[in-house]
Amino acid sequence: MESIVIEREEITWHLACHVADVPADGGACVLIEDRQIAIFNYARRGEWYATDNECPHRQQTALARGMIGSQGDEPKVACPFHKKTFSLKTGQCLTDAEYRIRTYPIRVEAGLVYIGL
Repeated sequence: MESIVIEREEITWHLACHVADVPADGGACVLIEDRQIAIFNYARRGEWYATDNECPHRQQTALARGMIGSQGDEPKVACPFHKKTFSLKTGQCLTDAEYRIRTYPIRVEAGLVYIGL
């Protein structure tokens, strides 16, 4: 019988901001451990997401200013410069399979937003 080893990564939760710091149906950027992280308050869906703030297409740090919406049932953000769109769930680019952004676990408790690294 073959044994399977599952490695578990430890998540460290970082206080990112207050809920009021992120506009409804918009985004904001925070700096955690030298990483620019975009936080999105998708109020129409009652969901929160966190991703890299840098668009890999042109290495511009602006995703937090992108427009959020949906493609079918998939929540997405569009880069404000070149309109590449990324899944807020998986980070996969929905308009060009060559690109992907990192996503982060996020939780909202007692009016505070936490990002897991």
